[in-house]
Amino acid sequence: MSKTLIIAEKPSVAQDIVRALTPSAGKFEKFDEYFESDQYVVSSAVGHLVEIKAPEEFDVKRGKWSFANLPVIPPHFDLNPIDKVKGRLNALVKLIRRKDVTHLINACDAGREGELIFRLIVQYAGTAKAAIAKPIERLWLQSMTPQAIRDGFEKLKSDVQMLPLADAARCRSEADWLVGINGTRAMTAFNSRDGGFFLTTVGRVQTPTLSIVVEREEKIRKHVSRDYWEVRANFDAVAGQYEGKWFDPAWKKDEDLERRADRVWNRADADAIAMAALGQPASVREESKPTTSSCGGLYDLTTLQREANSRFGFSAKTTLSLAQALYEKHKVLTYPRTDSRYLPEDYLAVAKQTAEMIANEDMPGPLRELSVHARKALKEGYIKPTKKVFDNAKVSDHFAIIPTLQAPKSLSDIEAKLYDMVVKRFLGVFFPPAEFLVTTRISTVKAAGKELNFQTNGKVLVKPGWLAVYGKEVQEDDANLVAVAPGEVVRTESVDVKSLQTKPPARYTEATLLSAMEGAGKLIDDEELRAAMTEKGLGTPATRAATIEGLIMEKYMLRDGRELVPTAKSFQLMTLLRGLDVQELTKPELTGNWEFQLAEMEKGRLNRDTFMAEIAAMTERVVQKAKEYDRDTIPGDYATLKAPCPKCGGIVKENYRRYTCIGAEGAAEGCGFSIGKIPGGRSFELHEVEKFLTDKKIGPLEGFRSKAGWPFTAELALVYDDEIHNWKLEFDFGEDAKKAEGDGEPVDFSAQTSLGACPKCQGHVFEHGSNYVCEHAVGAAVTCDFKSGKIILQQPIEVAQMQKLLSEGKTALLENFVSNKTRRKFKAFLAYDKKEGKVMFEFEPRALKPGAKPSAKPAAKTAAPAKTVAAKKVAAKKAPAKKAAAKKVAVKKAA
Repeated sequence: MSKTLIIAEKPSVAQDIVRALTPSAGKFEKFDEYFESDQYVVSSAVGHLVEIKAPEEFDVKRGKWSFANLPVIPPHFDLNPIDKVKGRLNALVKLIRRKDVTHLINACDAGREGELIFRLIVQYAGTAKAAIAKPIERLWLQSMTPQAIRDGFEKLKSDVQMLPLADAARCRSEADWLVGINGTRAMTAFNSRDGGFFLTTVGRVQTPTLSIVVEREEKIRKHVSRDYWEVRANFDAVAGQYEGKWFDPAWKKDEDLERRADRVWNRADADAIAMAALGQPASVREESKPTTSSCGGLYDLTTLQREANSRFGFSAKTTLSLAQALYEKHKVLTYPRTDSRYLPEDYLAVAKQTAEMIANEDMPGPLRELSVHARKALKEGYIKPTKKVFDNAKVSDHFAIIPTLQAPKSLSDIEAKLYDMVVKRFLGVFFPPAEFLVTTRISTVKAAGKELNFQTNGKVLVKPGWLAVYGKEVQEDDANLVAVAPGEVVRTESVDVKSLQTKPPARYTEATLLSAMEGAGKLIDDEELRAAMTEKGLGTPATRAATIEGLIMEKYMLRDGRELVPTAKSFQLMTLLRGLDVQELTKPELTGNWEFQLAEMEKGRLNRDTFMAEIAAMTERVVQKAKEYDRDTIPGDYATLKAPCPKCGGIVKENYRRYTCIGAEGAAEGCGFSIGKIPGGRSFELHEVEKFLTDKKIGPLEGFRSKAGWPFTAELALVYDDEIHNWKLEFDFGEDAKKAEGDGEPVDFSAQTSLGACPKCQGHVFEHGSNYVCEHAVGAAVTCDFKSGKIILQQPIEVAQMQKLLSEGKTALLENFVSNKTRRKFKAFLAYDKKEGKVMFEFEPRALKPGAKPSAKPAAKTAAPAKTVAAKKVAAKKAPAKKAAAKKVAVKKAA
């Protein structure tokens, strides 16, 4: 008997389909990777299972960072299985090839990405061995209720109908590959052509996002603070005292965005206002208006990430991980990777059932209060059809994030915080608006023939409405105004002149950057392109967190508290792209243009080959611009250093590649001193190079890269070379890289406090260069070899952690080690292994699967010790000093 294979995008959707079909399709039997009945086989992917790659003959392995092998524009793309989901892919391929499977239904998410996931799986299954040709239909679901699923099966779309969407999906994927691979390799080749290796990544979403942050930072740096003054008066009324701020009622907005009605731009004028008003009577007029405030819409992923960052400081990545756990593990939230803030119109019953669950379940801890509000929403009939919540036209691939019918059990504290946010928004959106009485009071002082006006604002909560869900059922004390009787004359008791300065724009936080990415279409002048990006923005809700994390991982940005600060590397990239005249890579117009054309393709009005030819031409242009640029430097806004030239005391000026002495003021030329800006592929920050020139050394610093691309850590030293009669930059890998065993000079640790006892010989352990070392492991008489790096695989090891290791045997769990092999972050303890006599990685025990018995074995340790770069160099150091120094990066193979 022939069967139909249904492929969903996620296991949970496959289960929903099975439940919906069970009455009509008979009983389904569950197997490891699929469900099967007499009529259907139902299985799923787990997102993307394969990725596109260039065919072998175009896939350059060696020399890929050379202009000689660019551009890479293959005539077609092959597919690679994604390692971590290879098992799932193989299971689907077997099902697709089953002889009794004669028909395929694509039940992946309704949208471009869902179409791509299915098409690539089928392509892989057909090309791995013999080609297959089985009819395909499309299940297009906007809602996951059983009835909506059954209705969807009654209205399956044909394969021909879906081909335009499939073409658009493939084009987006292949175009991203072409721009990302060629742009990254071209910019890396340009920055590395004078020696070394400087990885310079670019991408269609990544680079415009970075440009937004850099442009804001440029405004901050160029901002010149201006002094201004505010005049505040305290007025005595019969009922008490209140404050008012002076303002100019005749003021109108102008081109100077820093001007305000309540700002005075010179001290003399501010003092004159204060002196004229002091002690004078004031007449009072006020106007009270009722206003309302409605709850914001339901959460999509970007809004949830933004508010969680503002409220709790969660990174976008953390919020996505928590939401994913609440969806997959606890099953208490709906699918989180959504860009919609609405529910399908047939979800009213589900919304009521969800509120009933919240009302009736015994919620844990602080969540218990939400039950009261759920009961009120049901009792008062608040949950009803409204376009603010239920709108099919505004449901895209997925609907808004709401609680499921599953009650929460055993949530962690931070999971509970995020769940609480979603539940409150779900309930609050149905509650009536909050009602306020807003009062504006103007106190007018007549003095010297002039009227001086002071404004006071008050806001009184009349009915809490949706704010009750958030615990704001009573008015805060400080929001009420002291009453003034009609016709009452008050007295100006005191006047204060406050000196202030204008501030630069605020740096982006993850919350505000997510907003900027979501609304990037507003930055586009072209109306058609702006309209194309109205719904999309830069990236998707599911990828924006990864984009921000990627920029941080590549050292384009760093976190400073909640602020995102662009690094020197990001400014260098923007300078390069502007200088090469390939600014399209920095602007959201690129995404806007793509979205416009892909939308045309989805409607059948643009040919796939035409679009890809345009992308190939743009890619060739970007590579050509970088390859043919022949000037010595890139024009840009470069800094003049405060630190003097170490050779002649002259002025050191930055250019695109170097910091160079230009001589004393008025000199025709410099003394010849010059150092590179990106030693070992790592850009100097301005404060770092200032310190380096002053102190002649800096570090240890992380983030250097070898020519092969491996990261390493080292100190930098400014050394005078008698042969060239000038100072030069050198890597300093620590004392252990300079001394053979036992031939060093005695080391004086008397000024330091011991961090603890050496676990090998019980001597004292101190900081020394880039390591923590036993006092007997350095100097003239070496009798011990204990040492451990201050930075291991890009994870700084704080003094407190080394003290913990020495006293307790291991550190706390450290989360930011970066694997040399995979470049991925991992978590581990550092522990001293007595048997090996070395510091080793120790990993957390894996969580047990349900029903599994705990192992009696201890937590596994890595076979290789957590060595520092310097320690590994010592073992290999047999060559002359200069050659050894040159090879140090190449031998980097940290555990």
